[in-house]
Amino acid sequence: MTLPSVEPLVLIGAVAPLGADGRVSGIDKKPAPSPWRICKTGLAGDAQADLAHHGGPEKALHHYPFDHYGAWRADIGAAAPLDAPGAFGENLSTLGWTEDDVCIGDVVRFGKALLQVSQGRQPCWKLNRRFGVSDMALRVQRSGRSGWYYRVLEEGAAGPGDLLALVERPCPDWPLSRLTRLLYRDTGDRATLAAMAALDPLAEGWRRLARRRLESGRIESWDARLFG
Repeated sequence: MTLPSVEPLVLIGAVAPLGADGRVSGIDKKPAPSPWRICKTGLAGDAQADLAHHGGPEKALHHYPFDHYGAWRADIGAAAPLDAPGAFGENLSTLGWTEDDVCIGDVVRFGKALLQVSQGRQPCWKLNRRFGVSDMALRVQRSGRSGWYYRVLEEGAAGPGDLLALVERPCPDWPLSRLTRLLYRDTGDRATLAAMAALDPLAEGWRRLARRRLESGRIESWDARLFG
């Protein structure tokens, strides 16, 4: 499995109200002026409201394939967020890379920065509000069209014309689509859960989740995350 180099659209957002009840979010991302400075905790100028669940070293940048937008229009109809990249709160939007093609641990060069795929995205209730669809987060989870996060191995700047280029693939047997199937569909596959728990490039929080499932024999509740 190989990946073609692709040129991303880079997006950032400020914290802003999301709905009428005073809750706020940084999910509304817009194209960012270049050059783009990439730090250990993300893009300079980007913001997250809930730092317990968003941002930080293991979720420094969120990548979402623009390839999926057509499928979402077919699923939910016309929705204003789908009119432009950034609908899912992504920092990087591309054509040509999807969860079937990208693997946990992939090391990617972007300008002077070096990134590594750290985990998939676990969709949350904020997508329900953004799209005006009461179960949008659940739909994203079930579809597997959830995007992924990078940690930053080397800080640096990138600019127009710089491509995302795969430079190393330590876990070719672990495309993101395999991980999401295990988490949300094939939840009783204990052998693969054990392999997930030992998957070194995977974010520790996700490895811990696999260990908890193995120890308890139970699936954690998703309700708070999906519905708020």
